[in-house]
Amino acid sequence: MRMTIDASRWTQLSLGATLTIAAMVALPVYATAQSTAQAAAQADGSWPTRPVRLIVPFAAGGNTDAIARLAAERMGSAFAQPFIVDNRPGASGAIGAEFVARSTPDGYTYCICTLSQLGPVPLTQKVGYDPLKDLTGVSNIGSNPFVIAVAANLPVTTLKEFVDYSRARPNALNYGSGGTGNLTHLVGALFLDRVGIQMTHVPYKGGAPALADLLGGQIQMYAASPSEVIAHAKTGKVKLLAISGDRRTPQLPDVPTVAESYPKFRAVTWNGLLAPAATPVAILERVNAELSRALKDPAFLDRLARIGVDPAPTTRAEFNAAIRSDYALWRDLIKATGIKAE
Repeated sequence: MRMTIDASRWTQLSLGATLTIAAMVALPVYATAQSTAQAAAQADGSWPTRPVRLIVPFAAGGNTDAIARLAAERMGSAFAQPFIVDNRPGASGAIGAEFVARSTPDGYTYCICTLSQLGPVPLTQKVGYDPLKDLTGVSNIGSNPFVIAVAANLPVTTLKEFVDYSRARPNALNYGSGGTGNLTHLVGALFLDRVGIQMTHVPYKGGAPALADLLGGQIQMYAASPSEVIAHAKTGKVKLLAISGDRRTPQLPDVPTVAESYPKFRAVTWNGLLAPAATPVAILERVNAELSRALKDPAFLDRLARIGVDPAPTTRAEFNAAIRSDYALWRDLIKATGIKAE
């Protein structure tokens, strides 16, 4: 049995289908435009009207996570809306950074990122975002050096003893990192190259699991953030041999710098707030202003100092200029050393 449809009926059906498809295509465009309009409307001071997410691209418990929680508490109080820390670890922080880069630019999603996600990681592995185009800096928060931490069961107490011990055992010892391309990886690799020793790299999904294996003796060295290891050093669970900055830190006055034994060695990182590139400037300026106030508050500064972070407030322009400069620096260094994703 053949089914027939007269010409007028077919025209009506075709027109209806066309209108339906057109409406479906227009819906995402309308939704995006509406979201942008809402963000722009809130830029006059009504923002935020709901909770804000701070994405941390690492597991909970690390240095960046600690900074994010301090910032979230401060901004939540200042803006009368919860700032919720959301840990999204993986791919040396690229998963969390990409999530923010692809989020709606409405002022409700930010990343507490490190220098790694804006340079070393995109330069050593394939990522789903352009660090210079898809993200914009809001404000730097703080900078910190790394500390060469070694397992407590190693028969060494100084940096020279560790170097001599490792040199006698090429590739027999392991060093951990928060992931391939992560600064804990690069600083560790640069340290080994500078002092002339060979160890096997073991990447983890963040600093917390790397530290856990250092404490357990599964790895022998980790270029850690001071906040990750200070408490463990006090209880003898880890040995801190040297600081990677150009001066000793107040939190570890008895720990020498690497440069005291190997001149001109210096490696520091920063933790800063970033947003999707098209986020309204007025909202970003409000957030920057609040962070600037926080970084002048003695109580807030004291809490940062306790986790080994030096305050580094910036304007948005200053922070974005630093991001571009750091990207160029690590691009040239990674090209020279040949470090690639493993």
